[in-house]
Amino acid sequence: MMNFTRTEPQQRLGDANNAHLYALAQQGNAGLSHAALMEQATAQQQMQAVAGEKNLQVPKVNFYPSRHPDPHKARRKDIKQAYKLLMPSKRSIFNPVRWLFGRKHRYDKQTHVCVVDGCDCATLIQHDNLYAKICDEDTGRSLWEMYWQNPVTGEAEAFIAKDKVTSGRKMRGTYCPEHLHLYHLLCKWEAEEEKVRENNPRRLRDHVKRGVSVVTVPVASIAKKDPTPPMLEKYEPFFEQLMHDSKKTKGINIIHYQNPVSKQNDVTMVVFDLRIFEHELAMMNQPTQAFQNMMSNQNALEQESLGGSE
Repeated sequence: MMNFTRTEPQQRLGDANNAHLYALAQQGNAGLSHAALMEQATAQQQMQAVAGEKNLQVPKVNFYPSRHPDPHKARRKDIKQAYKLLMPSKRSIFNPVRWLFGRKHRYDKQTHVCVVDGCDCATLIQHDNLYAKICDEDTGRSLWEMYWQNPVTGEAEAFIAKDKVTSGRKMRGTYCPEHLHLYHLLCKWEAEEEKVRENNPRRLRDHVKRGVSVVTVPVASIAKKDPTPPMLEKYEPFFEQLMHDSKKTKGINIIHYQNPVSKQNDVTMVVFDLRIFEHELAMMNQPTQAFQNMMSNQNALEQESLGGSE
């Protein structure tokens, strides 16, 4: 029996114009903005341009965003598609290398080779560093700054891919610029999904169904024990006023002696220094040096004017 199912041709963002990209941003995944689509499309176009100039074999990442009317479902579809496109390439199950040497991944030898398509990323960096031209649409930081530079030393350091994309064993290969930008978007989408799950009131019930005995509890909901004895509560307004005034003058000092075992304040002393109070009052009644200089200049001008009139 013949199969008459119609298959639509695979579309690519690199072949879409700006109006088409803007229309895609208005539907589907809310986390996939027009700027992110532009960056992905630019990455596809630049990769193909480098392939023509340097006669390199570069991939065609056929990522196309979901247009599902529900933004949450569209984001999940984009996440699923991104995982499929970013999964490292495996050898055929009939390949003897896979069974004799345990090397099931095809491109897992060198850190400058893309684990998905075997693209030579070192040549791309030397020719025209595309990692530095593809940027995050929110922060403006390039893929080179976020993934290829050591955050401490600032030196170039290859991004290492994992066999399960965002988790699993670290491999020896990396991602080409186009795949790395898709990986960056995937991480942002999963972070948004995690926020949605955390804010979902059904999350606790789901944990209980799965037999999880420990769940995340907001810190604000945990009542802290107040070590203040009840008989000292009536003095709290007095101490609040002291804390407020001690920030304005050096004549009030509040000294705490902490217990080395319980780490609580065993003794609290309040010191009023009358000498400092009197000194501060005297300084407040004296004019500042700038005011004295201004008055001296004013008197000198008046004396000059009187001498000229005589």
